[in-house]
Amino acid sequence: MTRYCRYVLHGETRWGVLDDEHIEPLDGSPLEGPAATGARITLSSVQLLPPCLPSKILGVGTNYRAHAQEMGKPIPDEPLLFMKPPSALVGHGQPIVRPAGSWRVDFEGELAVIMGRRARRVREAEALDHVFGFTVCNDVTVRDLQKKDGQFTRAKGFDSFCPVGPWVTVGLDPSNLRVRTWQNGALKQDSTTGDLIFSVARVIEVASRVMTLEPGDVITTGTPSGVGPIAPGDVIEIEVEGIGRLSNPVVEETP
Repeated sequence: MTRYCRYVLHGETRWGVLDDEHIEPLDGSPLEGPAATGARITLSSVQLLPPCLPSKILGVGTNYRAHAQEMGKPIPDEPLLFMKPPSALVGHGQPIVRPAGSWRVDFEGELAVIMGRRARRVREAEALDHVFGFTVCNDVTVRDLQKKDGQFTRAKGFDSFCPVGPWVTVGLDPSNLRVRTWQNGALKQDSTTGDLIFSVARVIEVASRVMTLEPGDVITTGTPSGVGPIAPGDVIEIEVEGIGRLSNPVVEETP
């Protein structure tokens, strides 16, 4: 497996290949087959950015059996798709900005897919051939607005409501990965992608019937049971087996 990161150092944004605590910079995006530069920098010296530049972010609602039970919802017959704007993206270590007001804002730890090839009307059996790799996502949601609006655009679309990272892992089998979320060090979610109602390949098949999926696009695959509210001062950490741990502090929106 190979891990790619996107980072900023001395005001310059680049991609790199991650090797333990070091990064080898690339001369372009890994989606474009770049060459390694031969340089070597430490991971601790950079600020990590979202490891993707999507034209769109797709999410899947109610895609874990235990989460459907937790929320009192029936098992869907097909993937329930929604969209988040790319402006919601933040990277590892960057803050989740909780909107001011008496909202209930929840964390949702998830496995996320980053597309590597254009996909239009692909079959499930071929869907994973179009995937570049996998990363970690927090599908932050204002639960009040989700219920009030009856759809997800406002509830999931605030700036900073889509932390992803810390990097993307290539060559991972997504069928049975452990997904865990901690809030201030307390374990809140602990499941595996084996509890997914619709597999990654099935979600790609259904989504690509509706819209063309472009390289770099992100699909968040649903959250396990155990979601809960966040508050300013919290630190939310999400770990997906084979990828790494995404950590983001929570801050209050300022006027």
